[in-house]
Amino acid sequence: MPLLLIASLCSAGSQAAAPCVGPSSGVPRSALVALARGVNVSGWTDGPKSLPPSASLLRAVRQAGMTHVRLPVSAELVMRAFSPEDVVRAQLIKVDAALTELTALGFHVSVDMHPSDRFGRLHRSEPRAALEALHDGWKNLAGVIRKHPTDLIFAELLNEPDISPDRWRSEVQDLAAFVRSLLPKTTLIVGPTNWQRADSLPEFQPLADQNVVYAIHVYDPMVFTHQGHWDPADPLSAIRGLPFPIRRDDPDVEAIRKDLAALGRERSLQELDRAIEQSAPGQYIARQLLPAVAWQEKYSRPLIINEFGVLKEAAPKDSRLRWIGSVVDSAEANCWGWTHWELNQGFGLVDPKTGSLDPDAIRVLMQPR
Repeated sequence: MPLLLIASLCSAGSQAAAPCVGPSSGVPRSALVALARGVNVSGWTDGPKSLPPSASLLRAVRQAGMTHVRLPVSAELVMRAFSPEDVVRAQLIKVDAALTELTALGFHVSVDMHPSDRFGRLHRSEPRAALEALHDGWKNLAGVIRKHPTDLIFAELLNEPDISPDRWRSEVQDLAAFVRSLLPKTTLIVGPTNWQRADSLPEFQPLADQNVVYAIHVYDPMVFTHQGHWDPADPLSAIRGLPFPIRRDDPDVEAIRKDLAALGRERSLQELDRAIEQSAPGQYIARQLLPAVAWQEKYSRPLIINEFGVLKEAAPKDSRLRWIGSVVDSAEANCWGWTHWELNQGFGLVDPKTGSLDPDAIRVLMQPR
């Protein structure tokens, strides 16, 4: 029976309508309820100069009805392969303080091992050394996680593993078993390779461990979500004002195509034309997520979209909100949790004019469906 028809309702204790949760496997139902609605809080534990968001902003997020915070932790700062002991110790103190503050506000928290390309290069070239670094990082983080209530903290093994699917299938079994030995009752979060796209799930088999939630990321079409890219060398940096949905006969789309052609931005034009072609059948987000729907129907394991968002600076606001709403609609139709990327940076939910939560973005995320 399709997942859309077998979902069951449960109470989230928030201002929004109660979320539904799909198959739980061995994951506590309370964990899936908590994971239903949340936000990434990036930039908090990225380095010695990173600062936490204000307590008032975090309280506003909680009052809006979000129950989950995903806390990206800079992986290299908890691994002795990359950082000296005093840096590791300082990072762990910062993570501990973040967990204390967030749980006091009523959030459940995913501790997300979130590496930069320094770890990525090691992972691609020296598998054994990378796995040893992951073990070391998780041993350090587990010491912090054990200080907090087990039912409030989740452990996300590795953000966007950048290796082959075959290698990751083998390595993640080892890593999950290692982290499970450190955190016997903690719910683990795991995702596939290839930026954790939904279409990577068919190559990814669930772990033997039952207390695991599987995470995917949604940013397609990238030409829309990453328009105005921060790197001027990226072809998407030349695209601005692109609406969603992307239709070839839209006057705004036609004008952008003409401008790119006049500027000789061939790569940018190619990216845009590819997105136009992919968007033509309609229902873009729902179609992109069909592999995840099929995977869950096959394995009956819980799923979450724990990254999705649109870079704000160049995207039309109405289109950005339409795209975000489409992702949330699809997630909630399938009884998946969601976690927006992110809170108060380039993709965030904060209105730069007021420094407060953008009421339009919150409305789109939290409105009853």
